[in-house]
Amino acid sequence: MSTSNEEIEIRASIEQWEAAMRTGKVDEIVKHYADNLVAYDAVMKLQFVGKKAYTDHWHACMEFAPHGMIYEARDLVIHTEGSIAFSYNLARCGGYDDQGNEQFSWMRVTRGYRKMNGQWLVIHEHFSSPFDMESGKVLFDATP
Repeated sequence: MSTSNEEIEIRASIEQWEAAMRTGKVDEIVKHYADNLVAYDAVMKLQFVGKKAYTDHWHACMEFAPHGMIYEARDLVIHTEGSIAFSYNLARCGGYDDQGNEQFSWMRVTRGYRKMNGQWLVIHEHFSSPFDMESGKVLFDATP
């Protein structure tokens, strides 16, 4: 199976986003988002509409990880068609406590992209965690 130029470009963008997330560089994180982004994150609000709202959210998230972020994508799949694409993967996501111990859970990540002015930008992002329907508790210990 051959890899398209579009897939190569999107993988490079995802790798840049991941590096920015691990180092806490919010400006580098959000440069991958379109201005009209709609995001469904796993924390704080039901949805974030617009790049500004999601940028503010990322700043708040970084305050919860003063010792650095953890992000590791697994099983990344990318589909492209013209100027539209989407990806999905599992992700080990979290941070470090005061003693340097990892505090993370596995998340599900789906993104939609549109190529605008020669750049693939995220127009929709969705992070989620599975939960137990009987207890209503998030299953932070779920693993792939």
